[in-house]
Amino acid sequence: MEDKQKLRKAMMDRLNSIAEGEYRERSERIASNLFRNPVWEKTEVIGITISRPPEADTYKIIENAWREGKRIAVPKCLPATREMQFRYLTDFSQLEKVYYGLLEPMVERTAPAEPNDISLLVVPGLAFSRSGYRLGFGGGYYDRFLADYKGETVSLAFNSQMVEDLPIEKHDLPVGLILTEDAAIQK
Repeated sequence: MEDKQKLRKAMMDRLNSIAEGEYRERSERIASNLFRNPVWEKTEVIGITISRPPEADTYKIIENAWREGKRIAVPKCLPATREMQFRYLTDFSQLEKVYYGLLEPMVERTAPAEPNDISLLVVPGLAFSRSGYRLGFGGGYYDRFLADYKGETVSLAFNSQMVEDLPIEKHDLPVGLILTEDAAIQK
């Protein structure tokens, strides 16, 4: 567990050192790689978080999905059970700031999305291995959700988030695809 905490801190320091212009340019390249990937073409409902720096920007991805007629479902964390419920988002005004400055859907202004309706889940993380494993932010929300999720999974990562090795636990599940500025890495 201590190894994971050290790696999280080191990766946050590395990501926070990316200059703003470079961050935008690299995020756009990752988004372009997603839009060109066959997994994007065939999906109708995308589960995706509302990013905040230093994570790869998801706002342009969400806007592009709406333009293409795709539906966007964003997670609402339920801290009491450490689970997530995805809710359909049709406008950024349906978001509210919650703990740690995260943006989540307002329950009263959004409809729930069934997990089986989500055909592509964009899984966040801090560090990734070429075998598809990820180091998350530490809450375990995605690990619990992925245990029963049957659709496609993709993570968006800057090249600098790719690492040789990660500490893996028995509940960890790999994502099917990692997209960086320069590569599409299939598990």
